[in-house]
This record gives sequence, C-alpha cells and structure tokens, in this order.
Amino acid sequence: MKIPELAALLVYLMLVLYIGIYFFVKERKSTGGEKSYFLGGREMNGWVSALSAGASDMSAWVLMGLPGAIYMYGMGQLWIAVGLTLGTFSAWLLVAPVLRRFSIAAGDSITIPQFLTRRFCSNRKEIMVLSAIVFVITYCVYSASSLYVCGTLANTVLGIEPKTAMIAATVVIVIYTFLGGFNAVCWTDFFQGMLMLGALMLIPICCAGLMALPSFTAPQGSWPVHYWNWLSGGSWNWKSVSDILTGLGWGLGYFGMPHILIRYIAIKNEKEMRKSQIIGCTWFSLIILASCAVGLIGRAYLGDVLTVTKDANTLVFINMIRSVFDWIGQNVGMVALWGFCAGIMLSAILAAAMSTADSQLLASSSAFASDLYKPLLRKKASDNEMLWAGRFIVVFISVVAFLIASSPDCKGIMGLVSCAWGAFGAAFGPVMLLALFWKRLTYWGAFAGILAGFLVDALWYVFMAWTSLYEIIPGFAAGLLMAIIVSLLDKAPEKNVIDIFEKSREKID
Repeated sequence: MKIPELAALLVYLMLVLYIGIYFFVKERKSTGGEKSYFLGGREMNGWVSALSAGASDMSAWVLMGLPGAIYMYGMGQLWIAVGLTLGTFSAWLLVAPVLRRFSIAAGDSITIPQFLTRRFCSNRKEIMVLSAIVFVITYCVYSASSLYVCGTLANTVLGIEPKTAMIAATVVIVIYTFLGGFNAVCWTDFFQGMLMLGALMLIPICCAGLMALPSFTAPQGSWPVHYWNWLSGGSWNWKSVSDILTGLGWGLGYFGMPHILIRYIAIKNEKEMRKSQIIGCTWFSLIILASCAVGLIGRAYLGDVLTVTKDANTLVFINMIRSVFDWIGQNVGMVALWGFCAGIMLSAILAAAMSTADSQLLASSSAFASDLYKPLLRKKASDNEMLWAGRFIVVFISVVAFLIASSPDCKGIMGLVSCAWGAFGAAFGPVMLLALFWKRLTYWGAFAGILAGFLVDALWYVFMAWTSLYEIIPGFAAGLLMAIIVSLLDKAPEKNVIDIFEKSREKID
C-alpha cells in the first residue's frame, strides 16, 4: 500500500461526500419536491449538463475496459470507438433538443417512462410498469460494473480486499445520491468528467515522452497477429464483420440510455442546449481519442506483461500511471508528492465508476418513485414520501449490484457494461427515436417495442452468444420492427397527440 496514493483517494471521496451534503442542506430549503430531486428543477447549465451526460456515460470501461481491449487485441477494437462517436454525436445533435422540448410539451415529464406515457396523452400504466422493471433489472447489472471497478482499483493499488472496497464505494455512492439528488449527481459528474479527461490526456503523452528517452528499454513481447489491422480477422471474414458490426452497434445504445437522456431534459434553455452540444461532443471526442491512445501506447510501453492472466489487460491505465509517477519521483525527488499526484490520476478511475453508478441509481430511483410507486401503490403519496420511496430503491439496487460484482461468476468490466448497455439500447433506443420523430407511433406500439427489444436482446445474449454479434443489434431491430408493426395495426393517434408532437417542434426558452 502506498500512503500518498491512499491519501489522494480519501481526499477525493471526501470531496464527493461534501457535494452530497451541500445539496442536501440546500434542497431542504427548496420547495421543488420530486422535480427538484430527480431533475434539478430543469435548471442545469450547459457545462454541467454536458459533462454530467458524458461522465455518466463514460464509466470506468473508458479507462479500463476499452484501453484494455485495444491493448490486448489491437486496432480491430477501435470500431467500438467509431460506433460510440457516431452515436453520441447523433444523440446530442438530433435527439437532445427535440427530447427537451417534447418532454415539456408532454406534461412536463421528468422521467423517460413518464414521457413515453404522456406523449400519447394516456393515463395507462403499462409502459411505466414495464420500464420500471427493465430499469431495476438492468441497473443492477450496470451498477455492478462500477462496483467491480472500485474493488479492482483498491485491490491493485492499495492491496485492499476487493469486497471491502466495494462495500466502501457502495456506501459513499449511496450517501451522496441519497442526500443530494440530481444536483449532487450532476455536480459530482462535472468534476469527475474534468478529472477523467485530464488523466486520460496526460498519461499517454507522458508515456510517449518516456519512450523517446535514450534510457528507455523497450519491453519484451510480441505483437499479436493482425494487431495493426482494422480488420481483426485479417480479411473480410466473419470475425472482422462481426467486430465491425458490434463496434458500430455500441452507438445505438445512446438513444436508449435513461441516465443520459434525462440530462437532455434537465438543460435550462435553448441557449444552454447549444452550449451543451458543443461541449459534450468536444469532451467526448477528446476522451475517446485519449482512451484509444492509452491502449495502443500502453502496448508499446508495457509490452505483453498484462496478457498472461485473466482481466490483467484492464489494468493497463493503472500500470501506466504508477510507472510515470514512479519515474518522476525517482528522477526529480519528492517521492511522496508525486505519489499523491499518482493517486489523483488514479482517482479518475474511481470517478468514472462512481459518476456512472450515481446516475444509474438516480434514474432507477426516479422511475420507481414516479412511475411505479405513486401510480400503482400510493396514488396520494406526498413529495416527501416519493423521495423516500426513491431512496429505498437506491439502497436496494446498490445491495443487488454488490452481490453481482462480488460473485465469482462476475463477467468483468466490459462484460457487465456491454450486457446492460445492450439491454437499454435495444429496449428504449428504437422506441425513443420513433416517439420523437414519427407521428404514427401509438401507445401499444411503444409498449411492444420496449418488450420485444428487451426480450430479444436477453435471449440473444443467452442463446446466440456463439455468433460473436453484439445482442444490441438484433434486439434493436426487433424493437424497431415490432413498434412499427403494432402501431400500423393499431388505431391512428388522435388529434391531441398529433398537436403535442407538432408543439415539440417549436423552440422553448
């Protein structure tokens, strides 16, 4: 255990707890109720909204999972980066402004299931119930990936037992989500997003600089076959095609991620929306390029030392950080100071994990309280009761996520993230696109699309994994086709539904 690194991590944890307590005190004086807790009163500025959306999206897989995959397998994994870039640009430029206006026009909706119900001027509860069920199941898996990262980081860096670290991380995340709600989550995400970007950009540059020194000794190891080939199979065979389709398929997830979509709804006005679009796309471009650079430079800098044991490749960024600051400490002096700096960089990984976990917990909390608890269980529930119902589900999902992450059969970072990402993208992605851009979509078409997308994604994951094709692709296609077919067979939307659709095309400040 390195004391300076531990000190830096503790400082970081104290900072995020302070933010949670600050907004808890502030919200106690607020009269905004559930809208304030779950949506920040729809007052988020461009910078906070953009970096919060990015940080809640870019969990620790962008610091450990993606660089690890590129480090291990090479250029063929860059198709994931291409797919994610196309997806996030499309979401910011096409979906975000329309969704914000539409959510206001559709009864000032504060959750995605609520929007998908009010968009049809309906009082039915089927979409809300189905969505809440999908939320709770999928967020348990998604949050588990964040806790798994916390355990891996603490064990690798500090020698702490992984389960102990997971428990500590769970407690911290629950406390500041529990206390501060949407504002606390967004502001912690803002700082975490800045830290992630700084660390990812700095470390590969430092490693490239060290490799240029005459004293640098190239590590022993061999490059895998086709490592530098964009076609991972070496030619246009099924392996190459499936890797390309899978990589591009990751981009489909952005249209159905509730914890990202809710950031678009919370943006203050059209001016802040334009600012968020620029900041969000710029931040994403920089961080995805830096993540790819970590994987490629890490292979040249470290050699194949992390290819021997299972999941060791995910530690490439951690090893690069510690190596850089160890070298600086040995050659410049003040070892403790540079060890503390290394701890700050390592906090970026903790930031990535926690920024996604808190957003997921809040999204599931709002869905349970607003879309399931009040409509079905306690129709006369007060705002305070709603908040406590939401906080209960935060604790519940955190406990289940911990059990998944600590299980011996846990699939690891990329396995957990890809599973949850596929489920959300397939269930909500096609329905959200149709809801925003197709007048003819009906309530039952949306319901059928969510159900079909989720089920096909899950069944493909269980029974068709041998194809190597990411399950989000058949799931998304099934959800899209089912929503269209059922809508065309259903009665056409009434005039008031069409009027809301047309109103959503008008700019709202």
